[in-house]
Amino acid sequence: MIDPNHEDIKRRSKPGMISKLRSNFLAGLIIVAPIGLTVWLIWTVVGWVDGWVWPFVPAAYHPEELVNRILGRTSENWIDVNVRGVGVVIFLLFTVLVGWIGKGLIGRSFLSIGERLVDRMPVVRSIYNAAKQIAETVFSQRDTSFDKACLVEYPRKGLWAIAFISINAKGEVDEKLSDGEPIVTVFLPTTPNPTSGFLLFLPRRDVKVLDMSVEDAAKLVISAGLVYPNDKDVTTLPHAAE
Repeated sequence: MIDPNHEDIKRRSKPGMISKLRSNFLAGLIIVAPIGLTVWLIWTVVGWVDGWVWPFVPAAYHPEELVNRILGRTSENWIDVNVRGVGVVIFLLFTVLVGWIGKGLIGRSFLSIGERLVDRMPVVRSIYNAAKQIAETVFSQRDTSFDKACLVEYPRKGLWAIAFISINAKGEVDEKLSDGEPIVTVFLPTTPNPTSGFLLFLPRRDVKVLDMSVEDAAKLVISAGLVYPNDKDVTTLPHAAE
């Protein structure tokens, strides 16, 4: 005998049309939002670079001027041309040219003279040195990236936070803190903005190195723990066999 209450519960447990539409909308949003945000960001940055570069290019060499000059157009039948991205290409070529010259002997000499002049200007000196340090840190091709992701007890014992190991402490810091054990330089990022954080100097024994990559650990920090990238079986990790 079929229980009518059972059938009623079964019908109510099935997702309705609104629920299905909502689920599909959220799934589509997860796909569309990153793509749309990426396209919008690239489009905005390209427009910003174009707007910054074009004032330095003579008007006679703007795409609109060149196209109308080639086609023999006049002000009566003028064609409006907006070639977005050409300014970016000009900027890239100009930057490559400056880099090529700057790496040469003559370029290094001029750069050294310019930096000595900047060092004599109090306000300009501070701005230039800060900008130079940031640029060297971000764009340098040397191996200065974080070495490993790790766990450290912060802000007190018993609470653990994800951090990134850069290098062993050197100079005066190592001299003052070291007691025979290496002192590790650690950057502890904040959530969800990992560009800010705290610089910590810890004994190697107080740092638990993680098997996940630096990129995976950064995803975990940025997502506030919602995206857990390390789905490996802990029994297969190297430290599990020790």
